[in-house]
Amino acid sequence: MQAIKQKIRGGEFLTTDISVECIFTPEDRSEEHKMIADTARQFISREIHPNWMKIEGGDFGFVARKMRQAGELGLLSHSIPETYGGLGLDKVSKGIVGEALGNASGYSVAHSNHTCIATLPITYFGTEGQKQKYLPKLASGEYIGAYCLTEPDAGSDALSAKTTAVLNESQSHYFLNGTKIYITNAAFADTFIVYAKVDGEHFTAFIVEKDFPGVTIGPEENKMGIKGSSTCSVIMEDCEVPVENLLGEVGKGHRIALNVLNLGRFNLGFATTGAAKYCFQLALEHTKERKQFGRSISKFNASKEKFALMGAHLYAAESLLFRTAGHIEAELGAHYQTSDKSATAKAMNEHKLESAICKVVGSETLDLIVDEALQLHGGAGFIKEYPIEQAYRDSRINRIFEGTNEINRLLIPGAFFKKAGQAELDVRLLMEKAEYSLKNAGFKRGNHWMDKLEEPVSVFKDLYLVAAGAAYRTYGKSIQNEQETLMKLADIAIHIYRAESAVLRTKKAFQKESKYDLKKRLTQTVIEQSALVVHQATTGLLSSLLQGEERVKTLRNVSALLSEYQMGDSLKRNRDIAEEMLEAGHYVS
Repeated sequence: MQAIKQKIRGGEFLTTDISVECIFTPEDRSEEHKMIADTARQFISREIHPNWMKIEGGDFGFVARKMRQAGELGLLSHSIPETYGGLGLDKVSKGIVGEALGNASGYSVAHSNHTCIATLPITYFGTEGQKQKYLPKLASGEYIGAYCLTEPDAGSDALSAKTTAVLNESQSHYFLNGTKIYITNAAFADTFIVYAKVDGEHFTAFIVEKDFPGVTIGPEENKMGIKGSSTCSVIMEDCEVPVENLLGEVGKGHRIALNVLNLGRFNLGFATTGAAKYCFQLALEHTKERKQFGRSISKFNASKEKFALMGAHLYAAESLLFRTAGHIEAELGAHYQTSDKSATAKAMNEHKLESAICKVVGSETLDLIVDEALQLHGGAGFIKEYPIEQAYRDSRINRIFEGTNEINRLLIPGAFFKKAGQAELDVRLLMEKAEYSLKNAGFKRGNHWMDKLEEPVSVFKDLYLVAAGAAYRTYGKSIQNEQETLMKLADIAIHIYRAESAVLRTKKAFQKESKYDLKKRLTQTVIEQSALVVHQATTGLLSSLLQGEERVKTLRNVSALLSEYQMGDSLKRNRDIAEEMLEAGHYVS
């Protein structure tokens, strides 16, 4: 992967201007990246899409066979080191494969679950013996993996798990007792990453094989969507697990569970964006063919506006995902085969805030686009023979997977205030600087069109710091209990990252004298979208945190300030964006 010249700390984008040298964009992909993308897309189009009815019908034997076929092509092994039979590719490659698989419905879920949270715990935290035993088989597809964290009384609060692990008298095996629910791939998995409390107290990870005594797989869940993905309970009754299958250290299971989920969230952002691009293409194709009032639905300006806004959402999501891939690879790339598990965990945790944003933006972009795409299908969108109907049902789970979007939103400002509590950030000083900037137009840039794109991002950052500072001043360390406030701060932070990623990508294209006209128009629409959300969240926050004349004056100033970033000539711009998408027949940037 192209080297990133400077590492960026997690969350640094909230307090610092970021340069283009610090980010990776889709245009920076190497030939190797493009080759694995082509391999993944061809596999999906040849092996999965023609068999969608078989997969949707719950033929999990077929799904497992296709996963093994994917293993033969190297599509299961991109994140496994070459030493253990993998390809040892970077996190951009992981994201690229995830995106290519995103339009494959239940198969996508099964495949992504296997390559991410079911395999990476062993890749990063396994012993040498565990890696040699399991990784080559997981890389080839001989073994298929599953991840067992959720329990009847432990979902978002994973550390409240009730599953127990007790060492036998001979100290050769742990006996595991408990039930894990909603386990993806359970019906055909060979290995399970299981979390249990040793002696009912110490949260610990284990590698459990399907044939270990005491393992029972429950009945298949009857789900609303992703029907091609197996979802069952995994029940352990005095399940005998050899001591050598303890993963990591006793009592350190949270270090594995929570950090691997960061990569799961990052990966899910790519997968959902891939699905969103597919739904966008379905809408383009259908509206060009369907005629009303004597012309194609795609010719109507209301349809074009929908396409332009959807295209802008895709551009923002794509930009922030590849940017995050670069940040994570820069931090984690040196840890593929390190023996320092503590350093590995720290590296995996560095960009948890950005990974949470990837998950939220990806899943919510998909939900927005699949909903609009179905609307553009009209009544046909409600008929099962049209792919958009299935895509609509399949999309909904993604706001629940890998931690609900609410949990992820709480995590974003929570990490910011945690640094403040540890004196890593001086919130008061940051707030004072931001207030000064807003009052004295410190955010102002020049008159070049690129300056006009960068300026609103600076305003968004100043507003975030002012709102966060006001919240911290009001609530102090109890801010973690003020969930409504945290949610609104999260929305501002998400749209800072979203808008800035689009701006930096466009700026990088401009500096390289690449094609940037469409990128410029897309970025302008992204900024308009983000400015509306930032306005709503900021005024909602400050109206609760401020009082009297200060409240009235501040809210008026915020509205006046952000109204500048509803840019002129949006109707023509968005029609031009739509025309380029319609001409291409798919999302382009």
